[in-house]
Formats: sequence, C-alpha cells, structure tokens
Amino acid sequence: MQRRYRVVIAKPGLDGHDRGAKVIARALRDAGFEVIYTGLHQTPEQIAETALQEDADAVGLSLLSGAHMTLFPRVIELLRERGLGDVVVFGGGIIPDADIPALQEMGVGALFTPGAALASISEWLEAALDRREAA
Repeated sequence: MQRRYRVVIAKPGLDGHDRGAKVIARALRDAGFEVIYTGLHQTPEQIAETALQEDADAVGLSLLSGAHMTLFPRVIELLRERGLGDVVVFGGGIIPDADIPALQEMGVGALFTPGAALASISEWLEAALDRREAA
C-alpha cells in the first residue's frame, strides 16, 4: 500500500442486514485501510456524497436485497457526476453469478459473494488502488 487508502463501506437501499458489511469494514481496517462505515439504509445520493466529503479512494457496497442491478449503477453514475469517476467501486452480498459480468461492465471493479476470504478482498482492493495510483 503506497499510502493509507480511504474506503467508504455502505449499505444502499432497504436491506437491514449489516453484519457482513461490518465484518468487511473491520477486515479492511485491520489490513491498514481507513474505513468509513455509513450505516444502514443509505441512498445512492448519500453514498456518493459521503465519498466526496470523505475524499474516498474506494466505495464498497454490501447488498442482500436483490436491488444490485439498480443501486450499483446508480452509485457509479452519481460518483461520475461528482467528478469521482476514478473511485474504485466494489461490492458483495447475494449477487447471482449471471449478474456479475453486467455489473463489471457498468464499472464495478469486483464482486465478492458469501464465502469470499477476507484476505482476498483486502488484497484485491489494495492492488486495484495501487494500480490506480500508478496510472
């Protein structure tokens, strides 16, 4: 890690289950990231605004509600509108394998489904941000 990266972890929409997001936030913090956890029931607008205000390098979205094909692209769109198109967006939760390629085409860097090793998430994020910094 070239510097301490800032990561916003968010729970968009009406999904009320945040244990996974809190586990990821803790794992990233333990791996040396600065983590801002936004809490439950965030709108895409709130998430994009938090990323702007916190000068985030990355935004991690945790979604279990099935609204990922709507909420993920909306967050990416709002980040771009705020001049934050270089913010790395990644996510996790209950996301069908069939939806992953479409989400990646929309700009989601990686998706981690249940059972993903915590180290694989932090290692992927660090590498993605290091590549971004080098570009």
